Amino acid sequence: MSLDLRSAGTSAVLATFDSLAEVVAFRAGLAGTGTDAATGAGVTEVVSGARTLLFRFDPDVTDAGRVRSLLSEVRPSRPADDDGQQRAPVVVPVTYDGADLDAVGALTGMSRDDLVGWHTGQVWTSAFCGFAPGFSYLTGTAPSLDLPRRDTSRTAVPSGAVALAGEFSAVYPRTSPGGWQLIGRTDVPMWSLDRTPPALAPAGVRLRFVDAEAPS
Repeated sequence: MSLDLRSAGTSAVLATFDSLAEVVAFRAGLAGTGTDAATGAGVTEVVSGARTLLFRFDPDVTDAGRVRSLLSEVRPSRPADDDGQQRAPVVVPVTYDGADLDAVGALTGMSRDDLVGWHTGQVWTSAFCGFAPGFSYLTGTAPSLDLPRRDTSRTAVPSGAVALAGEFSAVYPRTSPGGWQLIGRTDVPMWSLDRTPPALAPAGVRLRFVDAEAPS
């Protein structure tokens, strides 16, 4: 992986990658070195995109050259199911009764149990956030199903709906239009102003979905 680093104004550096997988791997490596936004010298925020990472810094503490040097030392790593070094994944119980569950099974040739097992049997990482506050685009550790969006979007997807589209899974943080395939629902709030930060899964956070109806 070769880093394409460019200054973005006077207080940020933009790193551009060839794929989302490289973004996620670099951010995982960043966290592993202890140089993430909370501890990086002078770095105040890291903003993830589908092909980019934006590093904002305090110009009174550091400069673009030092930030680029810091980033050049990062070694990308693949997010592991549980490497014992990162914080444990956030657990999200899901009731798998989504309106599109049977359609997804037909598209993939998977039974309901196989589909639920695939969704719950991996660790998901928030690659980036967008669309709505608290909407996290999650990538998994298992091979992607690469599902198409619905032919017709719904005018109102309920808050807490668990969905799939392309290589991603997501939880709708509030009622909104949407065209993703709905496979379940959860009561876990993805966005709350009573939390700091309000988003349950900002970029870099790992999640594990569990079947709320599975025997304990």
